[in-house]
Amino acid sequence: MAKKLPGCRMLVLLCALWASLWEARAGQIRYSMPEEIDQGSFVGSIAKDLGLEPQALAERGARIVSRGRSQLFTLNPRSGNLITAGRIDREELCAQSAPCLVNFNLLLEDKLTIYSVEVEVTDVNDNAPRFGVEEPELKISETTTPGFRIPLKSAHDADVDENTLQKYELNSNDHFSLDVRTGADGNKYPELVLERALDREEEAVHHLVLVASDGGSPVRSGTCRIRVKVLDVNDNAPVFTQPEYRVSVPENMPVGTRILTVTATDPDEGYNAQVTYFQEQAPGEAAGVFELKSTSGDITITKGLDYEKAKFHEIDIEAQDGPGLLTRTKVIVTVLDVNDNAPEFYMTSATASVPEDSPPGTVIALFNVHDRDSGQNALVTCSFPEMLPFKLERSVDNYYRLVTTRALDREEFSFYNITLSAKDGGNPSLSTDTHLLLQVADINDNPPFFPRGSYSAYISENNPRGTSIFSVLAYDPDSNDNAHVTYSLAEDTFQGEPMSSYISINSDTGVLYALRSFDYEQFQDLQLWVIAVDSGNPPLSSNVSLSLFLVDQNDNMPEILYPALPTDGSTGVELAPRSADPGYLVTKVVAVDKDSGQNAWLSYRLLKASEPGLFSVGLHTGEVRTARALLDRDALKQSLVVSVQDHGQPPLSATVTLTIAVADNIPEVLADLGSIRTPANSDDSQLTLYLVVAVVVVSCVFLAFVIALLALRLRRWYMSRMLQASRDGLGVIPASHFVGVDGVRAFLQTYSHEVSLTADSRKSHIIFPQPNYADTLISQESCEKNDILSVAVFAKFPVHQTPKMFPFINRWFFYILILA
Repeated sequence: MAKKLPGCRMLVLLCALWASLWEARAGQIRYSMPEEIDQGSFVGSIAKDLGLEPQALAERGARIVSRGRSQLFTLNPRSGNLITAGRIDREELCAQSAPCLVNFNLLLEDKLTIYSVEVEVTDVNDNAPRFGVEEPELKISETTTPGFRIPLKSAHDADVDENTLQKYELNSNDHFSLDVRTGADGNKYPELVLERALDREEEAVHHLVLVASDGGSPVRSGTCRIRVKVLDVNDNAPVFTQPEYRVSVPENMPVGTRILTVTATDPDEGYNAQVTYFQEQAPGEAAGVFELKSTSGDITITKGLDYEKAKFHEIDIEAQDGPGLLTRTKVIVTVLDVNDNAPEFYMTSATASVPEDSPPGTVIALFNVHDRDSGQNALVTCSFPEMLPFKLERSVDNYYRLVTTRALDREEFSFYNITLSAKDGGNPSLSTDTHLLLQVADINDNPPFFPRGSYSAYISENNPRGTSIFSVLAYDPDSNDNAHVTYSLAEDTFQGEPMSSYISINSDTGVLYALRSFDYEQFQDLQLWVIAVDSGNPPLSSNVSLSLFLVDQNDNMPEILYPALPTDGSTGVELAPRSADPGYLVTKVVAVDKDSGQNAWLSYRLLKASEPGLFSVGLHTGEVRTARALLDRDALKQSLVVSVQDHGQPPLSATVTLTIAVADNIPEVLADLGSIRTPANSDDSQLTLYLVVAVVVVSCVFLAFVIALLALRLRRWYMSRMLQASRDGLGVIPASHFVGVDGVRAFLQTYSHEVSLTADSRKSHIIFPQPNYADTLISQESCEKNDILSVAVFAKFPVHQTPKMFPFINRWFFYILILA
């Protein structure tokens, strides 16, 4: 029983070791494939080996991640198989190394799970053996005894194992045979063996064909044509001091440094003992890295060494004496690693933009940090500034995740320039920084806002259509469409019309335009609301009030209300008694201006008078008063031209012509009217003219009297109709034309007159004042009633009693009397 305990204990240890090995390899997938297969060829079933369905593998976001090299394989999302991404050359990947292993990682993005995949690329016979020199020339002394061996340049086959070089064959000849020697490194070295003594006089040059074949299927071969020149005497080849040289060099050794000197000796003398060194150029990365001095045997560095590209180099060196005998040796240069590579970042997955409402813990980036050095030089730590709202979470195989620690606000920081730092463990240590620009994507969480709570704008009236009035600008702290603001006007009506028929707004710029020409006399201000809406989803909006005030322009000239111009073209006549004292109020010119402010301030001036200095006009009242006492020599008929001018820029004005009759009573007026004639001329021609005129006038008076009697009947009916029409017409005059304007109140206090006389020959209108010289005119309605009454009274009285009924006679009838 005691003898069995050690055996059980050994079995338990073997089981534990097997379990640990199985667990270590559980996370790794291995495949094997031959090189040079077509693109898209099957390598292995990833889905099957992971125990997943192909569709589930695609849904989990499976993809291949490799470090710093092009993708050699790809994943078929439909089948879940690993296939080649292109033709793979094993010799390009691994050169002479065997086995040739390609390692990469498989990433499942849903849970950021990493699997290690290893693919062995097996060799196929795609390379034939190749000689470095296709036609070498050998020189051999004719005294060389049979059995002498001449090492030949070996062929090189890039394949490995059975596909590499296997045998050499020499064409059949009488003097030479081939012997193949296997070296310590396992390579085959051909040697030419002299079977029979040479005779230079019989044959100076021998042509041989050396064929190198590999063991592939089919067999590939390479040919070397050897020219053997027979020389005299030289029976010893050079010999190296060591069969193989080894040297270790740091990878940061400067170019031009001598690392080794090889030495070969030849026991011959003279020219036959002069040794020359040659470096056999082999294809690959080692070509051109070292230089061999042909005379001294010194080996120097001609190209910088890189431990990460090649950890060692093999140099084949030949030593040849003067006649041409040679021997070879090999120099193995071991490259020592120094900390000359900084860590490198491989960004596996990075988000360029993240919404500002993303919850804490959102993954921003997944990246890998790798250092191509080895040992302590490749130990990497990663960090970034602590004040940012992010943190690093380390995963397997030097993978890191960058995640958020709190909610982001785009209006506070619209982007983050994150600097990631990786530092290795070398001495001195090296570090690398990479920058990750993260844009914070905007959401529409801010409405547009106006800098001011309300706006006021001013525009002059009579503006052209399309005039730019004002510009409003709203700001939105969001970005892109969420900050694109469009402007519109709130639906409203003004004076019975929609607001959009008065004002329009450019939806992009917020500039307001007038759609019509405004008139200050129609309205003085306009209230509207401007709405700003962003283009977010859902859109947000705000509004602001705009008060538009019209600025008056001097576009209306003064309008003279009194004396009103009769429709028949006649001019009114005012009466000034000869007994009037200086300052006597004869009449008053009443005018209004539809403008406002300074544009409506009116001033009255006397432009022209038939008797200068007789009358004066009030500058602000428009009252026409006598400037001095009337004299007998003053003419009966006085003509005044009064100008009414506003204070606008430029000023506008209107003129009215007043005719004033100077008389104390009606008979005097009639007598004076009859005396206003041109003095008689003693010439017979003028007397004849007056007689003809008198006859014509008497005839016209008689005819006019008859016509007037007929017309009076018709006028009574017509005036009754016109009275009603004139009342209606007076009612539509806007009150704004009479109220609040300087001088308008005086128009309401007009002057009462009883009788009107008209001299039709000159269209002179005479107005007789009442004896009390009242400063109040009767109303328009009373005047119209008196006109109708005067017509009726005049029809009942003879003509010689006309002066007694002047207060009741219509002014139109006296137009006819004056004609008579």
